[in-house]
Amino acid sequence: MNAHRPRTVVVGAGIAGLSTALRLNQAGWEVLVIERSPSRRSGGYAVTFAGAGYDAAGRMGILPELTTRHIIPDRMDYVRPDGRTRFSVPGPTVRAMVGDRALNVLRGDIEDVLYQAVTDQASGQGSSPVQIRFGTTVVGVEQDPDGVDVTLDDGTIYRADLLVGADGLHSATRRLVFGPEDDLRLDLNHMAGVFFLDTLPDGVEPGVTASLTDTGRTLAVVSLGADRAVAFFGYRTERPMDELADGPQVALPRAYGDMGWVAPDVLAQLAGAESVYFDTISQMVLDRWSRGRVVLLGDAAWCVTLFAGYGSSLAVAGADALGAALERHPDDLPAALHEWEAEIRPEAERKQKLGRQIKGLYAPADPFRLWLRDLPLRLASYRPVSALLQRRLQLTS
Repeated sequence: MNAHRPRTVVVGAGIAGLSTALRLNQAGWEVLVIERSPSRRSGGYAVTFAGAGYDAAGRMGILPELTTRHIIPDRMDYVRPDGRTRFSVPGPTVRAMVGDRALNVLRGDIEDVLYQAVTDQASGQGSSPVQIRFGTTVVGVEQDPDGVDVTLDDGTIYRADLLVGADGLHSATRRLVFGPEDDLRLDLNHMAGVFFLDTLPDGVEPGVTASLTDTGRTLAVVSLGADRAVAFFGYRTERPMDELADGPQVALPRAYGDMGWVAPDVLAQLAGAESVYFDTISQMVLDRWSRGRVVLLGDAAWCVTLFAGYGSSLAVAGADALGAALERHPDDLPAALHEWEAEIRPEAERKQKLGRQIKGLYAPADPFRLWLRDLPLRLASYRPVSALLQRRLQLTS
């Protein structure tokens, strides 16, 4: 690369984009983050943050703050449509199963921690400037051997050394450079919807995570304490893109209107929700994640899906690995991108395979599969088994 301080445009201000902005800034790059939403988004489902992402967060300096956002349930209740409890897993057992080097965190809380870290650097604490532009989209990409020209929707053309598409499953960057989404997307025939609740529904105790699964659909309510709760919907469908086009205000009541339990209360709060996450559960399948000076990262590149439960961790790990590869090869971008992909792709593909294998357990299609899915949790709910699990997992964690 040229002797000047390298510059990058990062498209997307979610976990993947903010992680990339933070890590490349730490590596001495000037960073411009482009986000199509007019402001920061909140919410998102709870994820287990562990493995390579946990280690990367430590190196990037955000792990202590992430730890403060750790969700520690007092109990996990699995209920019947009439609200009666089928079985419960006590909090100590849940915590032991998660382990010491893992966190249960809302996606929105991970974004918040990353945003604060990035803006701290943007205010002068970092080694180079960081800018974030909301309400902006990329409409054109042209590149040559010396750089990439990124055209924004206001007509601005920004010259950079690297363009990072971290703009999610429906990435505009990927469409502009790699081709139509329909040619690259593998749908797993499920939908997910998440939003914050104004009030905790009657029938869910404070501090408890409660869920109901019947044929082909799951509703969970996660109580986060301090009058904060999240509703999570996940259901099967043979027409995911049609469901997406209908939107959550139509699709969720249609799928859950007859469910029972707290579903009527939760659906009644949908109309007033400030922000609703609603999308297909799909994977991206590409033979390469970079073309010239354009690279994809996070869901834009792979999207392992919530079935695999590793997307947020892999996004942070991918950003950290990208920064490290660029540091090792400051004058050879192709070598850096090749080395980065060789490091990350095996894990991403393993997690994608896992997501495809276990999708049937997510919203079981029949009562037998539901019983089979719940069997390990039922065993963990029994006091002797719970005590044994706590002891064994604490010894091996």
